[in-house]
Amino acid sequence: MFARVPYADLNSRQRENYNFHKLAARMADYGFNCIRLTDDWQGADFIAVHVDGETFLKVQLKGRLVIDRKYLGKQIYVAFLHGDEAYLYDHDAFVRHLETNGLIGDASVTWHDKGFRSWPSPPAWAITYLQDYRISA
Repeated sequence: MFARVPYADLNSRQRENYNFHKLAARMADYGFNCIRLTDDWQGADFIAVHVDGETFLKVQLKGRLVIDRKYLGKQIYVAFLHGDEAYLYDHDAFVRHLETNGLIGDASVTWHDKGFRSWPSPPAWAITYLQDYRISA
């Protein structure tokens, strides 16, 4: 009755659902209830509410590491899966880190001209930065 379906066989909407449930399950171990939104409310795909009653995160779900100008100043966290790892990072803090450390250079056309940048596989420097934002299984 239950047969695993390879991720590669899922369409884009199915992959988004899969990624949401994988992240929500992992975040539940850390006291978060994740509420899926039917539209991008203030840039968020879902809201993560902590049991402490005070922590409320607006989360944009992505398939990879990204930065996007449309998220700047909106207090957005970005979540993505990379292999067996899950990451949830403060978008604006990550952009500041990139700019402060010269990791997004003047030659980055996608960032400077188009307003976004993504990495299909996070570079080593990004994995080092993201260790504080890794959600362990």
